Amino acid sequence: MTEALNNVTIEPVTGLAYRVRPAQVATAKAPCLLLLHGVGSNETGFIELARQMDPRLVVILLRGPLVLAPGRFAWFQVSFTPSGPAIDAAQAERSRATLLDFIEQLPASHGVDPERIWIAGFSQGGIMSASVALTAPDSVAGFGVLSGRILPEVLPQVQRGPALGKVQAFVSHGVHDQTLGIHFAHYARQVLTELGVPLAYTEYVAGHALDGAMIGNFQRWLGAQLNVGNAIAGAASTDPTTHRT
Repeated sequence: MTEALNNVTIEPVTGLAYRVRPAQVATAKAPCLLLLHGVGSNETGFIELARQMDPRLVVILLRGPLVLAPGRFAWFQVSFTPSGPAIDAAQAERSRATLLDFIEQLPASHGVDPERIWIAGFSQGGIMSASVALTAPDSVAGFGVLSGRILPEVLPQVQRGPALGKVQAFVSHGVHDQTLGIHFAHYARQVLTELGVPLAYTEYVAGHALDGAMIGNFQRWLGAQLNVGNAIAGAASTDPTTHRT
């Protein structure tokens, strides 16, 4: 497993660089988790978390396409102004489309179950995770926003309808976050509630960081969804109406 995470792969369709922790449990179609880093960081910051994730998962650590400096990447450029974050919306849109293209390749390239793909990230990675899930809810089973926010710029592209009500959301935020204030989490909760997205929401006594309690709750949230999915699959396999001849 450690050796696998040391290897960087370039996805040929999108050009995105990534690392993989293979599933530790043999299955024909494994569930998959995509983890996205924040601005100015890279995918190696998630290596330890990848090692700790549920062994049933294929865990993929993605690297942002925008190079800020050696070893520092992003999904889009952002400036923090007195009136709030100012983003390069065109870059954010390109990254959103690129992520969707990457997800589309996963069943063929890594044998993952297309019905059980989750996407989550820290800060800007969480922002992109929400953008992907809300605009293409059929592409993922759920998403996690860890100390991130929902971009108002992406709301016109939200795909409202039954599919959105099946996408599970996890939103967590530190109440002392000085980079993205807690009001961004409150806004995300309001938007997701109005859209009818099933939501697990938690605040922590923390700043702009991957708090240990936050990570633990995220792991339990995702583990519960994996258990539900396995129970449904097991029931279907024993239901005579699902048998084919």
